[in-house]
Amino acid sequence: MDATKEKEALSMKTPNSKRTRGEDDESPAAKTKQAVDHNTNVANHYNQLQEVGLAARSNSRIFFMRNFNNWVKSVLIGETLDKVRAGGHRHVSVLDLGCGKGGDLLKWRKGGIGHLVCADIAGVSVEQCQSRYEDMRRKSHASEKIFSAQFITADCTKEVLSEKFDRPNQTFDICSCQFVYHYSFESEAKADMMLRNACESLKPGGFFIGTTPDAYELVKRLEASDSLSFGNDIFKVSFQSRGDYPLFGCQYHFSLEQVVNVPEFLVYFPLLERMALHYGMRLVSKQRFSQFFEEKVKHSHHRSLMMKMSSLETFPCEDGGRPESVGEDEYCHAREHCNRMASGMRLGTLSRSEWEAASIYLLFIFQKMS
Repeated sequence: MDATKEKEALSMKTPNSKRTRGEDDESPAAKTKQAVDHNTNVANHYNQLQEVGLAARSNSRIFFMRNFNNWVKSVLIGETLDKVRAGGHRHVSVLDLGCGKGGDLLKWRKGGIGHLVCADIAGVSVEQCQSRYEDMRRKSHASEKIFSAQFITADCTKEVLSEKFDRPNQTFDICSCQFVYHYSFESEAKADMMLRNACESLKPGGFFIGTTPDAYELVKRLEASDSLSFGNDIFKVSFQSRGDYPLFGCQYHFSLEQVVNVPEFLVYFPLLERMALHYGMRLVSKQRFSQFFEEKVKHSHHRSLMMKMSSLETFPCEDGGRPESVGEDEYCHAREHCNRMASGMRLGTLSRSEWEAASIYLLFIFQKMS
C-alpha cells in the first residue's frame, strides 16, 4: 500500500482519545491488574515452552517458515555487524533485548563479537540461554575465543536495564530485538521504556535492529475478513473489534503452531519512529520480509546461506510426490512457476500457509546519530 492507503487502513487514534472497547470505564486497579496479568502471561507462556529435538522440529508444519525467519535474522545481523566493523569497531558489544532461549547465540558467535548482554522477562528462558552459552564455550576449540556474556532476567518494559549491567557505563554497538518489541506497545510508558533500554546505551553510530509484525498488514487482513479473525491452519490472528485502532494498547491474539499463543499489540511504526528521535535514533531501513527476501536473494552468498539453513522447501520434492505438509492448494504458486520453467527444474518455496504467516512481519534498522 502507498502512504495514503496505509493511513486510511490504519486510522489510529491519539492516546487520550476515547476507545470503543470500554477501557476508559475501568478503574485504575483493574487496569493495573490487566497489565500485570499480561506481562505474567507472556513470561509464563515462554517459560513453559518445551525444548524439542531436531526430529520434532523437522516434522513441524512451520519447519521451513521458522528457518526462513531465521535466515532473515541472520542476514540482518550479519550485514549490521559488517556496518559496525566498517566504522572501525573491532571489539563489538551487543545487547540482545528479548533473547529468549538463545536462538541467536550462534549468530553472534559466527559474527565474532566481543561481549553480549542477554535480557528477557522469562526467567526459565534466560537460564536456558545461559546454559546454551556455557555449553557452547565448553565445546569450542581452545584456539577460538568466545565472547563474554551477561544474562539478565528483567521486564524491559518496566525496569531500567542499565542499572543491572555488570560493567559500569556499558555501551553497545548493536541492540537486537527480534520478534519482541510488539509486546511493549500495551502502553506509552512501556513502549518508551523498551525503547530507552534499546537505545540509551548505544554508542554514537550504533544500531537498533529488530523484527515485528506489520500493523498495516494485520489491519488490512482484518478489514478484508468476514469476522474478527484471519489466518489458516498454522496461524491465527484475532481482534476484539475493528475500525478503531488506538496508538497504544491495540491488542490482538496471535497463535502460531506450537510456538506462540499470547496477546500482542499493534506497533504503529510512524509513532515508533517519532519516539526513537527522542533517543537520538534515525530510521535507516524498514522492509517487509517479502521485500527483504526479493532484494537479498539476488546475491549468491545469501542464496547459499538459505540452502545451508534449509530456509525453503524443494518443489517438486525429491521423490516426485507432494511434500508432507500438503493440502492440494498449498503449492499452486510453486507448481505454476515450475510449469513456466524448463522441464525437470526444481525451486525453493514456502507453502502458501507458511508464506501467509511469514509475510506479516517487517524488519527495521535505526542508527544513533552522533
